[in-house]
Amino acid sequence: MIRLKLQRNRQKVNENIEHCYAMVKARDRYAALKRFVDANVEIFGIIFCRTRMETQEVAEHLMRDGYNADSLHGDLSQVQRDKVMGRYRDRSLQLLVATDVAARGIDVQDVTHVIHYNLPDELENYMHRSGRTARAGKTGMSLAIVHTKDMGRIRQIERSTGRTFKQLQVPNAMEVCEKQLMKLVKKIHDVKVNEKEIEPYLESIYDEFKDLDRDALIHRLVSIEFNRFLDYYKNAPDLNVDAKAARSESGGGRAYGDKHSRMFVSIGSKDGLDKGKLLRFICDTTGEKGAVFGRIDVQGVYSFVDVEPDRMEAVMSGLNGAMYQDRKVRTELSESKAGSNGGRSGRSSEGRGRSEGRSQGRDGRNFGGDRGRGGEGKSYGSDRGRSEGGRDRSYERKREMSTEGSGSPFGRDPWKDDKPSKNSGSDRKKEKSTAGTARKDKYKSRW
Repeated sequence: MIRLKLQRNRQKVNENIEHCYAMVKARDRYAALKRFVDANVEIFGIIFCRTRMETQEVAEHLMRDGYNADSLHGDLSQVQRDKVMGRYRDRSLQLLVATDVAARGIDVQDVTHVIHYNLPDELENYMHRSGRTARAGKTGMSLAIVHTKDMGRIRQIERSTGRTFKQLQVPNAMEVCEKQLMKLVKKIHDVKVNEKEIEPYLESIYDEFKDLDRDALIHRLVSIEFNRFLDYYKNAPDLNVDAKAARSESGGGRAYGDKHSRMFVSIGSKDGLDKGKLLRFICDTTGEKGAVFGRIDVQGVYSFVDVEPDRMEAVMSGLNGAMYQDRKVRTELSESKAGSNGGRSGRSSEGRGRSEGRSQGRDGRNFGGDRGRGGEGKSYGSDRGRSEGGRDRSYERKREMSTEGSGSPFGRDPWKDDKPSKNSGSDRKKEKSTAGTARKDKYKSRW
């Protein structure tokens, strides 16, 4: 059954899309983007970013550097969105910088390139992005600008789609200048001359050029524009990173959901947050770019965010104590493996107790997801799990509903002086009823 399902999914892949990637250092991502744009002189593309802030920053940098670009993200009004899309459809814009959500439903023909400024968190989003090009039987390119930690994601996409990525080299300075020179020559060759309007000035023009021969005139004419690129790319460094060396340094790269460090954040879906909103809040609060963050798991009253290790301290410092909808945000470093659905264990004595209980395999409980997995027990990370294990429900709910006030992300330590007793069946029923009332009161007081 699995083999047949994979075959059906692979048949949906557009064979006219060429999937490519270029490996650079994270700090060289924007420089690499500009080189690809400059080297593809007829590009008509969409650049995908992960966050609104990053989308706006990339678009503003491109416009400042002289490119016909604009941004499309969720903060735009409908009038602004329509205006941007109108300019893009009539090709007044060469580059559209967009988020995944804002680009849903875009139907523009003849898009030549889809450029992933950052790979998305979900594989499904990669397919949606790539599908913007190569429509109506035409060909197109899906290009991911990646760094050393993204190779795991590239391999995972290859396995899921059955397509092999082609590694491209970031164009060097001479390649870019050559492309731009030929673009200028073609523009001069194809220019439409208005003979009637220019006629009165021709005598003065000929007189000015009388001491120049044909070759000298061509050299000067072309150099007017070409010198700008020569000056810009003078002594430009090689931006390419060796893929084999990168794999050996990073252990093969990270796959989806696999990052180095994981951070606990004391806000979640109960605060009206999803992955995108939480990432935007963190970026806006800390000033960090979206590329710093990886997998995000949003639970009921808390979340886990993967953060690059060298930025973890700055992110936690900027986020800790910030206010979100009248709630004070707390952050802690999780010792669980980044990318996992859990992540509570190891931060405190409470976490260690949970970890020990989990390692003993009691009732198959899961500490991370919204619903318990791998057994008939409940999930302690759940907003609405049901206890079918050996412990009474009121004790289990104390773990989730503890008030804030200690080093634990769940408030006081429920393991201390609060261990369950072995009650009879009738006692458990009474405790469940009491626990239900107490739980409602606690939800009211907390939310």
